[in-house]
Amino acid sequence: MASSRPVRSKKSQAAAGSALETFANPHPGRDYTVRMRCPEFTCLCPKTGQPDFATIHIEFVPDRRCVELKSLKLYLWSFRDQGAFHEAVTGQILDDLVSAMAPRFLRVTAEFLVRGGIYTNVVAEHRMPGWAPAAAVVLP
Repeated sequence: MASSRPVRSKKSQAAAGSALETFANPHPGRDYTVRMRCPEFTCLCPKTGQPDFATIHIEFVPDRRCVELKSLKLYLWSFRDQGAFHEAVTGQILDDLVSAMAPRFLRVTAEFLVRGGIYTNVVAEHRMPGWAPAAAVVLP
């Protein structure tokens, strides 16, 4: 059963069900990567009010906490009625996940669909001070 540790940002507090819940990392002594792909993200263009659609990629190396998936889904849905620039919403997702989990490493990549003939990809990262990834293993 997931241990709840809700975190709500100032911006997302108004949205019901937007608290991120976490659970204890089952392997805190090991570095491993969790990758999530969220292809149904939507928010509103702050200029026009038109919907913006994106796939959000979340990659993290947990420390003591991991994010619970249903709470992540509800959190991401909370942006549907919010106007936000692509860069701002990507940074907000990163900040809220860092506040909830305090991971060793976290990367959020937002791949927005075309708007006005332009595709936008925003990448935001967090690295815990003093943490460095292990050297890559190259197999023959």
